[in-house]
Amino acid sequence: MSSWSGALDRCGISDPSLRRDYGMQRTLARRFAPAEYMAVRLLLPAPLHPSVFTAVAFMHETDERIDSGEPSARQAALRAWDRDVTAAFERQGAVEQPMLRALADTARRHPVLAARVRAFLDGAPAEAAWTGFGSENDFQAYVDSYSLPALMLTASLVEPPSPADALSFRTGCRTLIEAMQRIDFLADLPEDVAQGRVGVPRDTLAQHGLKTEDLARSSGDHLPAVERLVAEQAGLAGAGLDGCGDMPDLAEPGHRPFLDTLIAVQRLRLRAVERKGAALLAHGARPDTLATLRLLMRASRSARRLRRAVR
Repeated sequence: MSSWSGALDRCGISDPSLRRDYGMQRTLARRFAPAEYMAVRLLLPAPLHPSVFTAVAFMHETDERIDSGEPSARQAALRAWDRDVTAAFERQGAVEQPMLRALADTARRHPVLAARVRAFLDGAPAEAAWTGFGSENDFQAYVDSYSLPALMLTASLVEPPSPADALSFRTGCRTLIEAMQRIDFLADLPEDVAQGRVGVPRDTLAQHGLKTEDLARSSGDHLPAVERLVAEQAGLAGAGLDGCGDMPDLAEPGHRPFLDTLIAVQRLRLRAVERKGAALLAHGARPDTLATLRLLMRASRSARRLRRAVR
């Protein structure tokens, strides 16, 4: 694993203040997504590290700004953030936020990112207004408008150069993020229920004889139905992970170990959800830390062997 200073050097980022800006995004990415952070550091080429961490930090910062409170307050927060981001990209005056300075610099290094940022912000009203889903169609629309553009902030940095491969790659990303979103909504059930909204559509709950308010109770005669609900949603997520398994093969060889590991980490998260079953209502679910570390170490060894083989 290259040093952080070395990664900045290889990107040509020499300005001390900009190096500090990127360092702050690295710290945020490590806090928000520790497993994914280690996967980037161990498995992706060093020149991509500053850009990927900045995209991850920006996505999570946006999500935090619009994820809690009344919808009107969330929507107002999004409008203000959109103005700040747009001004930073257009260089309208001094850019005060370190995140936006790093993001604008990343977009200059990777021009595709500017369009991905715009698509993400254009889809963010779906998150700012989100109070749950009435139907599976509503869930699918949310994935298309918000979840997929969020994933593409980072995925676009490792997208294959061939237009045909890039299209297939994006299709694989759509399959992956739908599975990831189902896992997220199951793993975060207690948190979401506390805010009066859940990610499982209400008509799906009704098919199991459940209502949203039932999910606020971690004991009772509704738990067998919750078990069946979790098993059904986990099955859909597992099928999605199976369906995107060929997607890493479309990327350049140096990016494949990271993408393979990203999918494998989701399988660990899914396994944690499946083990909890109805107990998700009390505690949510997080993947086993040791299993995640073992996965990352195996992937790192495989990536080193691959790099040696292509030299």
